[in-house]
Amino acid sequence: MMDHLSLPVVMVRRFRLFTAAAGVCLGSAIGGNAVAATPSAASALGLKPVQDGVDFDVVSADVADRCTVTDIDRKGWSGWEVVSPDGMMLRRFADTNGDKKVDLWSYYKFGVEIYRDIDDDFNGKADQYRWLGTGGTRWGFDDDEDGKIDRWQQISAEEVSAELVAAVRDADPARFARLLIGERELKSLGLGPAKTEQLMAKADRAARDFAALAKRQTSVGPDARWVQFAASPPGVVPEGTDGSTKDVTVYENAVAMYEQDKQGGQMMVGTLIQSGDAWRLVELPSVGNEGEPIAQTTGNFFTPGGSGAANMAASGGIGEMTQKLVTALEAVDGKLSTATKPNEIADLHAQRADVIEELIANADSDAIRDSWVRQLVDTIGLAVQNGSYPDGMERLRKVAPRFAMKEESLASYADYTAISTEYVVRQTPEADFAEVQKWYLESLTGFVDRYPQTAETAAAYLQLALSKEFEDKEDEALEYYKKVAVAFPGTDAGEKAAGAARRLDSVGRRIELEGQTIQGKPFSLASLRGKPVVVHYWATWCEPCKQDMKLLRRLQASYQRAGLQLVGVNVDATADSAAAFLNETPLPWVQLFEPGGLESSRLAKTLGVQTLPTMMLIDPDGKVVRHNVRAAELDEELTAMLKRK
Repeated sequence: MMDHLSLPVVMVRRFRLFTAAAGVCLGSAIGGNAVAATPSAASALGLKPVQDGVDFDVVSADVADRCTVTDIDRKGWSGWEVVSPDGMMLRRFADTNGDKKVDLWSYYKFGVEIYRDIDDDFNGKADQYRWLGTGGTRWGFDDDEDGKIDRWQQISAEEVSAELVAAVRDADPARFARLLIGERELKSLGLGPAKTEQLMAKADRAARDFAALAKRQTSVGPDARWVQFAASPPGVVPEGTDGSTKDVTVYENAVAMYEQDKQGGQMMVGTLIQSGDAWRLVELPSVGNEGEPIAQTTGNFFTPGGSGAANMAASGGIGEMTQKLVTALEAVDGKLSTATKPNEIADLHAQRADVIEELIANADSDAIRDSWVRQLVDTIGLAVQNGSYPDGMERLRKVAPRFAMKEESLASYADYTAISTEYVVRQTPEADFAEVQKWYLESLTGFVDRYPQTAETAAAYLQLALSKEFEDKEDEALEYYKKVAVAFPGTDAGEKAAGAARRLDSVGRRIELEGQTIQGKPFSLASLRGKPVVVHYWATWCEPCKQDMKLLRRLQASYQRAGLQLVGVNVDATADSAAAFLNETPLPWVQLFEPGGLESSRLAKTLGVQTLPTMMLIDPDGKVVRHNVRAAELDEELTAMLKRK
């Protein structure tokens, strides 16, 4: 129905339509003083919305010839309206501020405005997109005016579920990240500190893990189409609950229904929270295969299973025993949220694992079973790593042989998590780090031999390559990176490995680094040619990164005459985390950000950055001097580099 064009191209096309096609200049046409200034109906109807998926009226060529174009009759506005032969409105193109340039492009369906592109800063480029009337309630902002929505000002719960289906279908982490609740939004809700922290951790993890989920799932294919939102009525979490200071409206266990190849499918959306005029996700979705019930998530606010519509949405509902077990799981989670004694917390984690094992045993489909096995791996792994379930390590080692040997990808996930968790556990203050590292590398080597082609295999190879980097054996590291890039093309790991190979081979060469600032402005490293540059990869959870910032401030002042430029690259999972930190600790240099975190951000993958902080030193010619320079070395390196110049 429409062309999807980048905004600059769309704008050029608009100007050509109202000049070449209409035979007049835009300014005089907006004035509406001469019949010759008005564009033809066919030309006006040739324009299409910037955003995909808008269901607006499209007429045939013969009908277009019979449409009429009239001047807008509204105080303070000028421009044109296109009306069908039977008097129904089809389009409106308006100048709303009197500068004789179109800044509002409206599209209609059955005479009702259902969508508009808006140029709110009157610079000739649309920066807002609104769905109206029967088209919905979405209102998206395009901060960098590139034709892509950067954030939702307004979006209903139903539309969030539709966007979620599209994000999974297209494996689009940025589209998913726009739906997640941010730190500032969470804090503004007035939830208690413990609940706020819990939900923020879930949202951060969802942002990090979405790309892997989208690639792993096979249910939502490229032709999937959202059909319906299913949930019981939203509920109110009243002020005073767990220390909250405001009422908060939420959906629990919401479901998105979709259609693919004329067959239905279901996706568990989970919890949705209302924040102002927008609804937000807090966790990853759960996807079920056609004809199978989807795994019901445990609730974040209410008793799970209270969502009647969600239960009915699942094919055949869930069994009585499963329902009881899910309720028992919620009860354990409730006790965990208030427990304070270490022994009590450890016992509750053991109970949680017990309940999930029973859910695995009672699962009535492979998809449900696999989902619970992964949750068992996650719940034990996280509890062991944070020290709240010390005895869980032995249990975690047994997950793969007990529950996952029939499915290689599941066994790989369980085994890799067990290795990664034990690596954390072994790093005690008394441990011999060299011995721990030796054990870890030997374990990873054995792992890649057992599982040569799983997603975790690529991650293991990246860790092996990184270890060689730390040992200054860059030739060996390069071999590993190239192996991953070739064996896993198109994956995050493959792209990161290709970027790491590019970084290791960058000394003496120019590198390209382009992206958007955290304010949404375009940036290119090439724009700083002629000046020395330090590129600093960081995140708010990286304390050494914050220490480096203090040194970088001093270096910027010391080398001001030399024109030293600093470029920060934030790899937090969401922009809100970085923005909140920078509001409290402003930094006087450019900060780049793209969603995806250290694992999946395009900026991290471009140079294969796996650890933080990572810093690169670049000379005034744009060539890399050091591809991984430590903060303590920068002063000496800068002095030496500038002397050579």
